[in-house]
Parts: sequence; structure tokens; C-alpha cells
Amino acid sequence: MTATIADLAAGYRDGSRSPVEAAEECLTAIGALDGRVGAWQAVYPDEARAAAGAAEVAVASARDSGASLGPFFGVPFALKDIVDVEGRVTTAGSAEWADRVSPATAVIAQRLLDAGGILLGKTKTVEFAMGGWGTNQHMGTPWNPWDPAVLRTPGGSSSGSGAAVASGMTPCAVGTDTGGSVRLPAALCGIVGLKTTEGLLPIDGIVPLSHTLDTPGPLARTVLDAALMFDAMLGTSPAEVERHWLAGAGRYGALRAALEGGLGGRRIGCLSDAERAGVDAAQLAAYDAALELLAGMGAEVAPFDPPTSFEEMKNTRFVIVTAESYHYYGEMMENPASKVDERVRARVLPGASISASEYIAAMVQRRVDLAEFAEAFEGFDAMVTPTTPMLPLPVDEADETNTPALFTRAANFLALCSTTVPTGVSPAGPGGGLPTSIQFMCRGGDETLSLTLAAAYEAARGPMPTPPLWAGG
Repeated sequence: MTATIADLAAGYRDGSRSPVEAAEECLTAIGALDGRVGAWQAVYPDEARAAAGAAEVAVASARDSGASLGPFFGVPFALKDIVDVEGRVTTAGSAEWADRVSPATAVIAQRLLDAGGILLGKTKTVEFAMGGWGTNQHMGTPWNPWDPAVLRTPGGSSSGSGAAVASGMTPCAVGTDTGGSVRLPAALCGIVGLKTTEGLLPIDGIVPLSHTLDTPGPLARTVLDAALMFDAMLGTSPAEVERHWLAGAGRYGALRAALEGGLGGRRIGCLSDAERAGVDAAQLAAYDAALELLAGMGAEVAPFDPPTSFEEMKNTRFVIVTAESYHYYGEMMENPASKVDERVRARVLPGASISASEYIAAMVQRRVDLAEFAEAFEGFDAMVTPTTPMLPLPVDEADETNTPALFTRAANFLALCSTTVPTGVSPAGPGGGLPTSIQFMCRGGDETLSLTLAAAYEAARGPMPTPPLWAGG
């Protein structure tokens, strides 16, 4: 599947592409590649073909009548297997839930279907979305498509969504992000991911990890595709999205203006010297090159030290997620007979020792931290960091007692939005040829700005190569 969402939408309009063809390309790619990549928990070929056939008729009719169906109509997509679809099994990555049938369809899934999307199936996840490396002891760890020889971390918890999009088995997929779970797989698999503002998209019908911090978001191969899918997830009128996109209005007007006019007048925060410590050399080199490119586009790039360090936000501020995950899964994790991922059990069980007073104190502290950050961030439009401090690691070298989420958890804790975009690949050689990435963190509700900055950078960066495990190659 080499086509992007934008490619498909344009092809449907001029008749050069068809939904049936697009769905078959995806299903063929899944059949050819997923035995190696292992990104999918379940595939729905019969339903996808039926939906594609209906979409084909509708697309042909719209071409004849001049009607607008919207850019997501007829686009194949995947759902992370914590998103419910009525009558379908949602395992949430847990062998304990291997037969759990969803009672209703999640709101965001229904919106994508209502926009004309073709659901291909469900993608693998870390159990209950509690982990950043992308591993799963019982349900399988997807293979990062950038290294055909070594099983490397695909990023989590939306591991299957990242690997499926990166390998070309689907143009886009839904992920969820509580501490980086959209952005980490996007970064480690070399694609684009959008962490949306807390509360902007409904979480009804999504298996919870932390109801306070859970946020769904799109994974795609380009920033434009992420924006188009985001609009579909918002439930924006398909005709309005298409009109804005084609006319360069709304958020698409902002994207076009940045592509044409550069980033003059934008002030972007970058890591201070203290925060750069411990970042992998290849990642840091790619980050510095990205900052230089942003400055060359007219942005003012200046160091920004958050009032609370990234390390502190990664560790002590995660008590909210630990307490809330224990609320949902503590009984299962306490049972030694439960067939659960032992790394996830170890992350959830500490929630038993968090008192109500400590939990409330953490929620109160969050309000203080939000106010302090907002004050310190005055005068900045965005902060740019590496998405992860390291490149994709061999799975057997990943420290499961730690996390790659050093720079991502802050966006969740501070109620920001953030777009992750690849910066390229590391130099060839042993352990080389792996994706590097940055994220554009903006104030909550500023998705358009975050996407705009990422799109401008993406265009200046130039094309990304495809990974060795790629359906189009």
C-alpha cells in the first residue's frame, strides 16, 4: 500500500484510484507481510471488501454528480485493539481477555466509519496500553520494519498501529496516548503521530488505562494525512474538510501558509544543555540538524527549561496513571494465576500502595505544574524535543523497568498536544539505518499549530525512505 490518504482522495476524485483496489492492496500486503511483522491482532477481510465495494459505488456516483464525500471516504484504516467495535473481540492485548466481545462501537471508531473509512482490522498493543517499548509476552511483539534481521522495539503501546502503517499495510491507524503511546511507535517506526489535547476526542468505548490522561490520535505516513484523519476523528463534516483542504482554508490554510511562507515570527523552545544529557548521539545529531533547518525557515529557536524537568515529569508525576491503572486492573494483576504480561503486572501493582491522599495530592500538584508551565511558556509557540532519547533498541536490550517516554510523558501531564514527525534515518553501519524523530509540543487546543510546524519541517526535510520490510517494495 504505497498510497497516502491524500493520494487516495485525489485518485477517487479523478477516477485513477478505486476503494476496491485500495482495500485489496492492503489485504494483499497484510497477507504477504504480517507473518513477518506481526502487527495485526485480527483482520476483517470479508467486511473490508464489502465496505470497499459499497464505497466504490458511492465514489462513482459522487464523481458523476459532483457531490463531496470527504477525503476519508474509502480510505482503509486500522484500530488499536483497545478500541471497541460492536460484536468484535477487543483483547486490549491481554490473554485474559481473548474472548471479550465489545458491547458497542467506540465513538471515534464510529466517526471514522461514518466518514466512509474501511476498517481492515485491529492492531496489537501492549497489554492494557501500559508500556512504551511495544512488547507483549503473550499476544506477540510486532517487528519493527526498519531492521529485517533483528527484532527491535516498535514503540508502545500502539505497537501494531505503528508497525502496520510503517510497513505499508495500511495508510493510517488509530492509536492512544497516555504517556507517549501514539508518539513512541510513530517515532520508532519512522512515521507521523498526533497526540491530541486531553478531552478533545471522546474516549467512550476505549479500554481505559488512565481516564485522566488517555487521548486517542492518528498515526499516518505524512502530516497532512494525520490532519485529515484527525478531522475525521473529530467528526467534522466530510464536505467541510474537503472544501477546506482543496481551498487551503481552516487548518489546511495554515499548513499551506507555513509551506509557502516559512516560519518567520514563530518562537520555538529547544532543549537546554542539561536536558540533552543522555540522548543517543545519532538522535541528538538529527535533532540539532532539525533545529538548524527550523531556524533556516525563519523560526527563532531558543533554549527552554520547563519548571519541572522532563525526568521528574517522567517519574514522580506518573503516579496518576499508576493509581488509575490499578483501579481498573489491580484485581487481575493481584491474582498470580492470571495470564498477564509480567512486565505490565510489575507496572500496575505499585498502584496498590498509593493512598487516596497521595492520589489527590498528585492531582492538585498537576494544577500547580500546569500553571507554572503556562507562565514559563509565555512567548513560545512550541517546544521541540527528540521524541525518544534513543533509537529503536533490540528487544532483548530494552530495559522494561524503564521507559523510552522521557520526553513524551510531559505532554500528557501538562495537557499539551504534540505532533511527532521523522527527521530521517541514522547513518548506515552496524545499528544504523534506523528512524530518528522530533515532536512539536504546543498548548492544549493548538493542534493546528503543532501540525503546521510539523508539516513545514516535513516539507523542508524532504522525502523519508521506506523501511526494508515495506509492502510497496
